[in-house]
Amino acid sequence: MHRTYSLRSQRAPTAAQLQSPPPPPSSTKSRFFGKGSISHSFRKNAAGALGPELSRKLAQLIKMEKNLMRSIEITASERKEVAKQLSLWGEANDDDISDITDKLGVLIYEIGELEDQFIDRYDQYRITVKSIRDIEGSVQPSRDRKQKITDQIAYLKYKDPQSPKINVLEQELVRAEAESLVAEAQLSNITREKLKTAFNYQFDSIREHSEKIALIAGYGKALLELLDESPVTPGETRPAYDGYEASKQIIIDAENALAAWTFDSAVVRPTLSLAAHDDEYDIDELADEAENLQVTEQDWENDNKVAA
Repeated sequence: MHRTYSLRSQRAPTAAQLQSPPPPPSSTKSRFFGKGSISHSFRKNAAGALGPELSRKLAQLIKMEKNLMRSIEITASERKEVAKQLSLWGEANDDDISDITDKLGVLIYEIGELEDQFIDRYDQYRITVKSIRDIEGSVQPSRDRKQKITDQIAYLKYKDPQSPKINVLEQELVRAEAESLVAEAQLSNITREKLKTAFNYQFDSIREHSEKIALIAGYGKALLELLDESPVTPGETRPAYDGYEASKQIIIDAENALAAWTFDSAVVRPTLSLAAHDDEYDIDELADEAENLQVTEQDWENDNKVAA
């Protein structure tokens, strides 16, 4: 059988990995947990019920993201098994089906590998969001202290308006409010900084994953073009299959395309419409950032022709 080339062999770092080194393996990956919906629900609900009140909602989001990543991990594993089974089924068929299903299995297996890489990069987003949760948790005590002193002052003014403790508590309240102002300013600044960083991680990982999946889909369709689907009459012999070298070359081209992909070479680029927000944004600045964020239909078709 012509099963001579695989994307799963050991490879040198890709251009994208050299441009942006891959992160360490995700902390959510586990060989024992992930499939149980009960454990997912427990982790999510526990995160929303425990810890400082200020950080509970974000803690619940972080646990939900962890559940999501474990689900993707299961999907990646199952996809690899599907790829192997497709190749196994095709092996007993005619030469053309055998060769093409094997090569399709290689591409589908690579999708599973990409999903594993996606989890590792996506985890950078989750870890960064956790830093916002941590600062929220550190701000909660200062809020609680200020509220406690305020309640004590209100109680004494109602119960014993002449109590000398009122002046002492009011001085403590001034200090508590000053500490709270510092903590709240830190929370405001760090939240904005980390939120932007976190979602840049997320969207970069989604962008890379989606573009590479689209590449694989294009090469998969190119493989299907090698399959002779013309009907034969009973007793007629189908022409011998001679697409082994072509199918192998498609796999090699797919590997090269995936290895060479970088954010600079991304094909799908958004178009920003900012006419309605001239007063809110610096159009020139955003235009510079989006300089390479457009692709014409003709460019897309030309790229597809070259890839095919």
